[in-house]
Amino acid sequence: MAQNGRIVGLDISKLKVDGCIRSLGQRRSAPSTPEGHGEMISWLEANGVGLAVMEASGGYERSWARALRAAGIAVRIVDPKRVRHFAKSAGRLAKSDPIDAEMIAWFAETFPDAASQPQDADREELAMLVKARAALMQAKTDIGNHGEHSQPRAAEKAFAAVRRSLDTQLMQLEAAIAGKIAATARFAALAEIIESVPGLARHTAAALIAWMPELGLVDQKAIAALIGTAPYDDDSGNRRGDRHIRGGRKSMRNLLYMPTMGAATQHNPVLNAYYQRLRAKGKEAKVAIIACMRKLIVILNTMLARGEKWDPSRHQATAAPSGRRIAATA
Repeated sequence: MAQNGRIVGLDISKLKVDGCIRSLGQRRSAPSTPEGHGEMISWLEANGVGLAVMEASGGYERSWARALRAAGIAVRIVDPKRVRHFAKSAGRLAKSDPIDAEMIAWFAETFPDAASQPQDADREELAMLVKARAALMQAKTDIGNHGEHSQPRAAEKAFAAVRRSLDTQLMQLEAAIAGKIAATARFAALAEIIESVPGLARHTAAALIAWMPELGLVDQKAIAALIGTAPYDDDSGNRRGDRHIRGGRKSMRNLLYMPTMGAATQHNPVLNAYYQRLRAKGKEAKVAIIACMRKLIVILNTMLARGEKWDPSRHQATAAPSGRRIAATA
């Protein structure tokens, strides 16, 4: 199916999908089953649809994306927050599955940039492994927090057993992640470059490869915005407000925060020098760390674009930071 055909907006849930071909005023629902896939695809083909646009919906969109791509229909997966803000800006406050499908289609027609995303099964698998490891790490942290307080003996034994099981499962997941990267030549090449940066290890490299496929392919402003470290102005008339970071991929930003802090305060001379300059100018520690994260992601973007490993001499010179305050959250 030609990618320049009609656009359908798909609102996907666990049990069903609602489709809207806004240009034709056509709607259809189908169950989220193999039979439903075939039913929906037949309808789309009959109506000349070349592009299906859907929101990221907790993983339920993956089977639909695979089925649509296998049928030759291009797929674009969009940020639900952008669609919802678009709907509000258009005065559409009501929310239902058919309305959502129509708004997704309208959003795609209004913002045709990045019209489709090529399927990358290897990256999808790695992303799921990295996400699973992050979930187990969070569970381990939660269990560890219980251990900070006195517990009945039975509770202590239960928590200890869960910790041992989590450690075992984490080792297996980490081995699977390392194996996936080693077995995928392009991932192995990316990991070698990322891990050459002082302060970044294999777990951070795996997350960057899985969750930031744009690294090395977009400009500096775009990569900083994607991770959510780009400061935005808050000015009106003569008022000059604090600049705030906003949006971006919170999971990636949260995961990168601790490695950045270690690199900026201990392991990486370039980031440490930048961090110390910011602190000397009166920046709060957390604000300085976020600024260092932005610098780090920009450096990584340049390294991957050039296919070059870490070279501190290339990154020593840094423009003096703005005198305006940047409010940051990690």
